[in-house]
Amino acid sequence: MISPGFGLIVFFIILPFLSAIILSFTNQRLISPNPTEYVGLANYKQLLSVGVLTLDPKRNSNGAVVRDKNGALKYPRLRNFTRNNPQYPHIKGMRELFSWNVGDNQRTYILARDVVFIKAVINTLLFVLIVAPGQGGLALCLALLINQKLRGINIYRAIYFMPVVVSIVVVSLLWRFIYDYESGLLNNLLSSLTFGAFESVNWIGDTDFALGSIIVMSIWQAVGFHMVIWLSGLQTIPPSLYEAARIEGASKWQTFRYVTWPGLRNTAVLVFVVITMQAFALFTQIDVMTNGGPLDSTQSIVFQAVERGYGKQDISGGSAISVLLFVMVLCISLLQRWLTQGRS
Repeated sequence: MISPGFGLIVFFIILPFLSAIILSFTNQRLISPNPTEYVGLANYKQLLSVGVLTLDPKRNSNGAVVRDKNGALKYPRLRNFTRNNPQYPHIKGMRELFSWNVGDNQRTYILARDVVFIKAVINTLLFVLIVAPGQGGLALCLALLINQKLRGINIYRAIYFMPVVVSIVVVSLLWRFIYDYESGLLNNLLSSLTFGAFESVNWIGDTDFALGSIIVMSIWQAVGFHMVIWLSGLQTIPPSLYEAARIEGASKWQTFRYVTWPGLRNTAVLVFVVITMQAFALFTQIDVMTNGGPLDSTQSIVFQAVERGYGKQDISGGSAISVLLFVMVLCISLLQRWLTQGRS
């Protein structure tokens, strides 16, 4: 009875994943006349190679520190160290990811061989760290609000759940119009509330706001789905426990801490694991709203896998990214499950 469904899973999920693992150890490219060759861990080294370089400022013939016209310290060019410098073979071909000053003079550079992928990893981890607790906590609050026997409560449940049933592509297009710099609803609303004092912000065109804007939209879109899961968990808690807490004089916070939350422990594991997996799969919002920009500030791991595999026809690089994503999600999900499980 399960063979048709299991066969589809094998054909469309298991076999492609095994193929991705195999291809990640090759130099396979789409529509390439060159034969496929085994390259070992070269793809993974290209993606994950990072380095650290600390430089002293330039000094003149008298030993004094050289500064530019604005008074800032001048440092040697990075390419002098990352391009065919035999003294620094470990950072050959790397580029600057970010840097900061150490002490008064020295400057430390974090370098990466694949800067865009490392930025995608950082953006994805930041997205997960904000969305997982934010979306899960907001969904729990909504579930507590609608878990009451009030007239018309089903209407509120339907309203909160409505964004979930709308296609994420449609939602992304809608929010792109809301975030529009010139005629977007958000800028116009904030300008009206402040009587014109608010200056328009390029929400998805500014590196300081783009990722945050996508985070807000993503939390809003999927919070209703996790609200339903929390709600199902709340309705499995025996009412007698609440009655006993009320008789004992427990406050609302004590009731939530000692009755509601322990009863939601298994539900919490499910909710946070699902949110984490969905957050790591961030793609559609990026593809529709920003296409990875501006200046790679909204790159994600899945977007990079698709862009490498099909946009640049580097199927081996895209496969390596997919395998790394699987390992990351697996490790974080197992850690998350261990942290949220009850331990005596």
